[in-house]
Amino acid sequence: MDKLKLLLVDDQRMFAESLRIYLTNYAEEMDILGICSNGQEACSFVEGVQPDIILMDVHMPVMDGVEAVAKIKAVHPGIKIIMLSTYDEDESVRSALINGASGYLLKDISPTELIVSIRALNSGMIQISPSIAKKLIQSTYVEKKSGRDMDKTFPWFDTLTDREREIFALLATGKDNAQISEELGISAQTVRNRVSTIYSKLEVKDRFEIIQLANKMR
Repeated sequence: MDKLKLLLVDDQRMFAESLRIYLTNYAEEMDILGICSNGQEACSFVEGVQPDIILMDVHMPVMDGVEAVAKIKAVHPGIKIIMLSTYDEDESVRSALINGASGYLLKDISPTELIVSIRALNSGMIQISPSIAKKLIQSTYVEKKSGRDMDKTFPWFDTLTDREREIFALLATGKDNAQISEELGISAQTVRNRVSTIYSKLEVKDRFEIIQLANKMR
């Protein structure tokens, strides 16, 4: 089976090298093609060798990750890009996702969780850190309540309670019921009941449709 080809883009060389070593040692199906120190280098790199997935830092000199995502996706739409950042600024998250990023994870994620996220992304699931997803959902709700056009676009969002919005955000990141139970400190049965209610309110049949709805809210 062909290995999954990855490109690492980060101006913090020590972080990138540590990540390369870990992925090489613990994810045998992944092949690290190289390390770039800024977005411009990444744009040049993909013209020669195209990776399957890019792990892209957000804040870098010369060209930042958000601009690089837009340029790369415009020419190579099949390349999947996960943003890795120390920060969860709303504007950076929104811009990266709008420009075509398939995920946005915080750098405090454990290497093991990152490997799981890369594999899930390769299977077609968008990957967003739960805290970031929650902020996106909450900020969208604030925009909606402030009278912007959001209420015309997502009338279903107002049907969810605060707790249901939290669970919706976690479902959108690919969390299962057990993980949501642990994350929110509620029983698994409560999660199952809430998920069932969310499905009913939003008229969806599975988690994939939840992710699709969340994706439309970018």
